[in-house]
Amino acid sequence: MSAQELDLRDYFQIVRKRLWMIVSIVVVVCILAGVYSLYIKNPVYEASTKIIVNQTPTQSTVAQLDLNQINTNIQLINTYKEIIKTPAILDVVAKNYPQFNLTAEDLLKKVNVSSVNNTQVMTLVVRDNSYQKAAEIVNAISLVFKQEIPSLFNVQNVSILNEAKVDPPVAPGPVEPNVVMNLAIAFIVSLMIGLGIAFLLEYLDDTLKTEEDIEKYLGLPTIAMITRLGQEETKSTELQAQKLTRKAGELEHVTAAK
Repeated sequence: MSAQELDLRDYFQIVRKRLWMIVSIVVVVCILAGVYSLYIKNPVYEASTKIIVNQTPTQSTVAQLDLNQINTNIQLINTYKEIIKTPAILDVVAKNYPQFNLTAEDLLKKVNVSSVNNTQVMTLVVRDNSYQKAAEIVNAISLVFKQEIPSLFNVQNVSILNEAKVDPPVAPGPVEPNVVMNLAIAFIVSLMIGLGIAFLLEYLDDTLKTEEDIEKYLGLPTIAMITRLGQEETKSTELQAQKLTRKAGELEHVTAAK
């Protein structure tokens, strides 16, 4: 138990001895992360649409809900999610909307498709440095998907629930960079780096600094120790020496022999 307490005490002493270095690393890294997030990283905006996979008119009934058909549509969502990101859809978007000046590969990097478990709704999300362009792209992909899916599956069970507003009344804020998240990550990482460097320097330092170190590593008693005096102590010692010199040279301490 005492050995564990001693080890913990040693750790705290190492951190305290090199606290200035650890704090400096944390401050510098956090400042760099803040500057990068606020002034260097380009803001990224996000626009989304929702698409529902519903029952076809020939298979839906008014009086009774066909759960098997709903389950089938839910399973189809996984297929549709992959189809949206294929050239069968993105090539058409790139061809029909040349104003985007994007290829199918560029569109694939911007679009993300997700779905909520046990629902018939898919969410298309597009990220871009311009919110208006992101909204136009996600609306175009949704519309092309709705138009092309009947020819691919010979079904008409896809509907767009809502489109992204190109000109919303309130300008949306960017989703990236997340300044708070970046600063939190920078703080944690820099703190770990600072502590690691502090313990590494302490591990590489094999000098003996105290009487306890001599007794611990050499097993020998300390006969004498030369201490380092500070500026104030040095000045006080010099003043005392000057006073003793003056007293020794005064006439009252000198006698004349006859």
